[in-house]
Amino acid sequence: MQGRLSPQVDGKIQAFPWSHWQSEFPTAAAIGIPLMEWTLDQERLYQNPLMTEAGRQEIIKLKEQYGLAIPSLTGDCFMQAPFWKRTMERDALLRDLQAIIHAAAAIGISLILIPLVDFGRLESTTQEDDLRAGLAAVESDLREQGVQITFEFDFSPERLASFIDNFDPKYYGLTFDIGNSASLGYNFEDEIAAYGPRIVNVHVKDRLLRGTTVPLGTGNAKLPETIAALEHAGYRGNYILQTARAADGSHAETLRNYKSMVENWLEQAA
Repeated sequence: MQGRLSPQVDGKIQAFPWSHWQSEFPTAAAIGIPLMEWTLDQERLYQNPLMTEAGRQEIIKLKEQYGLAIPSLTGDCFMQAPFWKRTMERDALLRDLQAIIHAAAAIGISLILIPLVDFGRLESTTQEDDLRAGLAAVESDLREQGVQITFEFDFSPERLASFIDNFDPKYYGLTFDIGNSASLGYNFEDEIAAYGPRIVNVHVKDRLLRGTTVPLGTGNAKLPETIAALEHAGYRGNYILQTARAADGSHAETLRNYKSMVENWLEQAA
């Protein structure tokens, strides 16, 4: 996850690393990380390098120079300013979504994550209807640009399976966050059985039950078992390290260790 190789921004666990985003490319290459999930915040949205022509050209150059793929984007901006909750701003926010779809496609991003958690959580059928209507308005952009929306949820397995059934799998999938599910007390086997075929992206993290993000292997997530279950269910997508930050500032070494842990779990699952 972009930012995990940079110092924290204002103490946040996740935010776009304005002062260090370019340096994450050589750092990732040096520790053998082959891909990055871009992060996009609502604040200064159109100043993010993804959203400017010059910035996109620089991103493409860095990708090629360091052999780093950017297949996906976490749109924290949608959670921070959800168009399905901002009636007066909906048209402007949907224009933002259209602009993001086109910008993402221009640098090779094919998955855009909309987090329906925290402030973005769906709290009524009206909000669900507004979400569907808004996405229907940009579906032609998804089709033309070859981009898929992936949702992150805190719904129960049964409710989430019912929800995603209403969306065309050509354009919509799910991001499975292992740590968030463990924090909510869900059973990963129930989740994968309920909606496994719709999972197109996985966030790897560990969290305490009803608690915060902690280093991998120290929380309630059954990480080796969950990864094995995903692999056996046919998942062949990416595993994004959305992990706890290094308390001592050793971000690259910490991420290198986390990468090795996940690789070992994947080998065990084979």
